Amino acid sequence: MSNDAIVNAHIEEIKKSIEPLRRQVVSHKVYQSISSLDDLRIFMKYHIYAVWDFMSLLKSLQNSLTCTTVPWVPKGEGKTRYLINEIVAGEESDVDMDGNHTSHFELYLSAMEQCGAETDSIETFLAGLNRTHDLEAAFQAANTPEKAREFVRYTFETIGQKQEHVLAAVFTFGREDLIPDMFHQMVSDLYINSPESISIFKYYLERHIEVDGGHHGQLALEMTSALCGENESHWKQTQEHIATALQMRIALWDGAYEEILAHAATLPESQKLCLDN
Repeated sequence: MSNDAIVNAHIEEIKKSIEPLRRQVVSHKVYQSISSLDDLRIFMKYHIYAVWDFMSLLKSLQNSLTCTTVPWVPKGEGKTRYLINEIVAGEESDVDMDGNHTSHFELYLSAMEQCGAETDSIETFLAGLNRTHDLEAAFQAANTPEKAREFVRYTFETIGQKQEHVLAAVFTFGREDLIPDMFHQMVSDLYINSPESISIFKYYLERHIEVDGGHHGQLALEMTSALCGENESHWKQTQEHIATALQMRIALWDGAYEEILAHAATLPESQKLCLDN
C-alpha cells in the first residue's frame, strides 16, 4: 500500500469513528432553540470563547511548526510551514465587510457589539489573562460561564502537551465545519427582520463557510496528514483527542442551550406563546 493510501485510510477511519459525535454537534438542540435576538446573544456569549481559543490553538501550531523567534533558523518541513502560515494569514488578518483587515475573533466581537450581546465577560477575561497569564484567575474575574471554562481548559491542556500531530488533528476535525446549514438559515431569517443587528454576524458566518470550511479545511487536512504520516501511534492518539474535543463542544452547546431555556422561562406568557408559534 502506498504512503498516500495509508494516510487516506487513516483519514477515512477517523471520519467514520467520529461521525456519531460530529452529528451530535451539528444537530444539537441549541440551534433550534434560537428564535430571537435575545437567544442569539446568549449563544454568542458562549461561542466567543470557542472563537478565541481557536486562535490560540492556531497560534500554538504556528509556534510549533515554524520559527517565530529571533534569530531565525529553518524549522520543520517547508510544506507544513506553508500550510500553517497560510491558515494563520487568513484567520488573523482576513477582511471585514468594509475591506479592512481583521482577525476572525475581532470580527465576531464586532458582530456581538452590533447585536447587543454582552461582551464584558470576554473582554474582562482577555484583559485579566494578558495581565496575569492565569486562566483560572481570568475566568473568575470575568465570571465566565462554567461550560465555556471547561471548553477552554481542555484546549489549553491539549496545547500544553506540545504534540504537533494532536494539535493539528484537533484543529482540523474538532473545530472546522461544525456549524450546520440550519443555523445559517436561522441567522438569515433573523436578518430579514433585524439587518441592523445581524449583518456583521451574517457576514462572519459567510466567511466561515468560504474560508474556514473550504480552503482552510483542506489545508488543515493536509497538515494533519503530513504530521501523522505512517505513524500508527500518532493516528491513534489523534482519534482519541478529536473525540474528546467534540464532546467538549457538545458540552459547550449544552451550556448555551440551558441558559437560553432558563431565559425563556422568565418571559411573560404572551412572549412565550409568540416563541412557540
